[in-house]
Amino acid sequence: MKDTIITLLDGAVAALKQQGVLPSDANPTIKVDPTKDKAHGDYATNLALMLAKPAGMNPRALAEALVAALPASDAIQKTDIAGPGFINFFAAADAAAQIVAQILDSGDAFGRSLIGKGEKVQVEFVSANPTGPLHVGHGRGAAIGDCLCRLLEATGFDVTREFYYNDAGAQISNLARSVQARAKGLGPDDDSWPEDGYRGDYIVDVATDYLAGKTVTADDREVTAKADPDDLDAIQAFAVAWLRREQDLDLKAFGVEFDVYFLESSLYAEGKVEATVKMLVDNGHTYEQDGALWLRTTDFGDDKDRVMRKREGGYTYFLPDVAYHLDKWQRGFTRVINEQGADHHSTVTRVRAGLQALGVGIPQGWPDYVLHQMVMVTRSGVEVKLSKRAGSYVTVRDLIDEVGRDATRFFLAARRADSQLTFDIDLARSQSNDNPVYYVQYAHARVCSILRKAEEAGQGFDHALAMSHLALLDSDQEKAVLNRLARYPEVVEHAAKNREPQQIAQYLLDLAGDFHTCYNAVKVMVDDDAVRNARLALGLAARQVLRNGLDLMGVSAPEEM
Repeated sequence: MKDTIITLLDGAVAALKQQGVLPSDANPTIKVDPTKDKAHGDYATNLALMLAKPAGMNPRALAEALVAALPASDAIQKTDIAGPGFINFFAAADAAAQIVAQILDSGDAFGRSLIGKGEKVQVEFVSANPTGPLHVGHGRGAAIGDCLCRLLEATGFDVTREFYYNDAGAQISNLARSVQARAKGLGPDDDSWPEDGYRGDYIVDVATDYLAGKTVTADDREVTAKADPDDLDAIQAFAVAWLRREQDLDLKAFGVEFDVYFLESSLYAEGKVEATVKMLVDNGHTYEQDGALWLRTTDFGDDKDRVMRKREGGYTYFLPDVAYHLDKWQRGFTRVINEQGADHHSTVTRVRAGLQALGVGIPQGWPDYVLHQMVMVTRSGVEVKLSKRAGSYVTVRDLIDEVGRDATRFFLAARRADSQLTFDIDLARSQSNDNPVYYVQYAHARVCSILRKAEEAGQGFDHALAMSHLALLDSDQEKAVLNRLARYPEVVEHAAKNREPQQIAQYLLDLAGDFHTCYNAVKVMVDDDAVRNARLALGLAARQVLRNGLDLMGVSAPEEM
């Protein structure tokens, strides 16, 4: 319906240009939005206010001219002009109801589009250090990142999901020394425990399996423990593989899989870090100072220059990030989105500056970033801080065990990424309308229940009869559901374009609310065959869109609850 109104307004603008009412160079971006108050119609536009100045007219007078110039359409019941010049559109009942037929014909494809035109896009998300179980912050990144990938795929992009393992550097050395200490019978309270050692119970599990000579398989490698507590290199190789496997199991339990696992260590092994340094030096963007090698990132918008190679030797963490993103570019990903925690905010400018300094044609502002804020987990109104398994934080697996995968995913993706999130375990476990994922899933299950009752009563759905009587869906509550259903494709496109999966969650809550209100106000199982089947068709359409939207969030659509 929205597209229909935009087309009609396009026609009106063209007509007014021909009449000389509008200047020939007037090419407005026509904006049509759903109204908040149905007494003002179904959709409204501020087009007359936008064009009043170039037309040299009073906005309300221009609105009258636009309405008069609208092409005839059976889709519009009437129009009116409100306030200073807003044009309100009332959709014809039978035209609005045709969205039901469109949804039932399209099925799982409803809301999907090809606006991405098959363009390759890489989304990097989670990218946790292989030093411990995934914490709830990683879980938020996994939920947002995976939903974003689903949205991009739904809008026609060719998506590659990538996980970057930081398997090099000080944190990996600390992991190895922690496992070694446990293997030698030491605990965190011992004086000789590594100063920055990891204290969770999982370190005991790694050490136990290492001493037992076990073999672990982690995506691209299989490592058998040497069982020698003095071989730190062997311990490190085994510990990294062990934790990579564990993280992979956590992600699978969360319903998240990746196409590519990229190792930081490969950047060093394949000489890509050194090659990146050489490119930066050759381009004249580096200098030596105080025994360190610096990059002039201030030439590219950074607030200060950055150290690349430390005085004592070794590279700072941002340099392999530049080498890694150069590798992404060389793999042909001209569109890259990094979903990361807000603590990466300071790296955005410097990584982009480093990429600009390479001089290989990478555009400014590449790659894109979606940064999520911290998560606080509460139970009975009190913050939950620790996991016995992790020792210092709440893990993704803790939440899945507590509330299930669906609630965990929905809660973590249902808020704007840049807003802090409180994850209320009690709410996520509750079977009440206050629980957003329960509320949405119950709307889907409720439609399934209605259909089962219709079948049991010998009044199964008659598709042909329903399609010929959709105009009977004329109550205010039914119109609210119809209008909400019609907005779904636009919401999907907007959410994908703006990298905001939470728009899908909010839409689903709104649709569920409209449906529950309609269910309570309008009886479905009536004697009139035409009315009953039209209303069953509306329920089927709502069920389909609920299922499509839940799928974009990686959440199931149960038929019974």
